[in-house]
Amino acid sequence: MSKHGLGLLATKVGMTQIFTEEGVRLPVTVLQLGPNKVVQKKTVATDGYSAVQIGSGEIRAKLVNKPKTGHFAKSGVVPTRFLTEFRVDEAALGKLNLGDNVGFDVIREAKSLDVTGVSKGKGTAGVMKRHNMKGFRATHGTHEYFRHGGSIGCRATPGKVHKGKRMSGRMGNENVSVINLAVVKLDEEKGLIFVRGAVPGAPGGQVEVRASLHNVKRGRGLRDAAQIQSKNPMKASKAGGSTAKKK
Repeated sequence: MSKHGLGLLATKVGMTQIFTEEGVRLPVTVLQLGPNKVVQKKTVATDGYSAVQIGSGEIRAKLVNKPKTGHFAKSGVVPTRFLTEFRVDEAALGKLNLGDNVGFDVIREAKSLDVTGVSKGKGTAGVMKRHNMKGFRATHGTHEYFRHGGSIGCRATPGKVHKGKRMSGRMGNENVSVINLAVVKLDEEKGLIFVRGAVPGAPGGQVEVRASLHNVKRGRGLRDAAQIQSKNPMKASKAGGSTAKKK
């Protein structure tokens, strides 16, 4: 649930690359933005807090259970596959009506985005894969203990395993937020969002997108054209920059 304004639900399409006018290659993740409908409005008077519930994704009516069918019927909205809430203030909540379609207006002016999704599930993993432990030496009498986690207890005092002890267990399949991803391109006609960097989850997964409150970072691939040209030896030699420096 967002704590800083209205967001959107999008589908992760996958990763690709975009070349800038200066010839710099940028790794980007493509997000597909579908219809985002206002399903419910929550107010301080009725629910104790102010929020809006957004629905996205198509689903057949026969696959929706009776409680959700009544929930969508009360709002007068066609049932959607996914539902999520975004915390908004009462002023922003008053501008929204049930059934309204929320789109690119939410992120059009944003320089960077915060994206939340469910990371890829890796199943049960050992301590070397899950916590990057180095394991035991493979010589001098070590048998069948190369990838073990080692001791986990503290003898009689305190006589228990401390909470948070790094051990083997489920890896991945948890909510992950990546903040301050620079917006490289918006294709409103096709409903596509291009953000610089990786987004949690597998292709086809649902992610929450909201305008970031952080200042966008200009990475190595987003330098000014003058800086890029000055460090390119081919361009510098053609322009006579190298000879000028020697003189």
